[in-house]
Amino acid sequence: MSTTDISSEPSTDDGSEEPVPAPPARRFTTVWLTLAVVIGLALGYAAGFLTPFATTPGDDSVEAGFIRDMSTHHAQAVEMAMIMHTKAQDDQVASLAADIAITQQGQIGTMSAWLRDWRLDPTGSEPRMAWMPNSQGSLTNGLMPGMATPEQLDALRAATGVEAEKLFLDLMLTHHLGGIHMAEEVVDLTGNEDVDWLAGTMVASQQREIQAIQIIKSELPAG
Repeated sequence: MSTTDISSEPSTDDGSEEPVPAPPARRFTTVWLTLAVVIGLALGYAAGFLTPFATTPGDDSVEAGFIRDMSTHHAQAVEMAMIMHTKAQDDQVASLAADIAITQQGQIGTMSAWLRDWRLDPTGSEPRMAWMPNSQGSLTNGLMPGMATPEQLDALRAATGVEAEKLFLDLMLTHHLGGIHMAEEVVDLTGNEDVDWLAGTMVASQQREIQAIQIIKSELPAG
């Protein structure tokens, strides 16, 4: 990053507007969040390798389907959280975005390690949500439950201020509700204790975050 030479004479104002950079503290925080997300992925990956399995799920199993689909679902949550964290003005929104990014990236690491341990590819031959009964009813325009559309992601990237924060909270609330639905379904379907545990952890953490979202939304200024 270049620095301003304070010894030079100021240039003539041509009326153009320079983009306003993020506050130094927020830029610093975002750098550390990015590092934390990477570390979280690595730790999750390591934890996944340390998980012993009595049996290995097959390529078309409920467990493999859930792990693959939830990894994709989580990846979008991390993407939205990172977008929001770079421009959040409200500290609670920034903190929530950081928590979501770190938690879900760590879980992605665990799920990736499990697929590797099961000797399965990250993507399978089965359609999205095929592991869940009546799965076609869970897809909307090809998207898994709660996932944002490309247009909604573009709107989040373009939005600023309170508008961006409210949009993020609305999108993440819907995203979490969809994720909880998927996790609760796999709890009912799987006989794998570790997958059951991970899904239960997801439900608990996302329910807490939904409560936080609702509180933050009520405290944001109108506009």
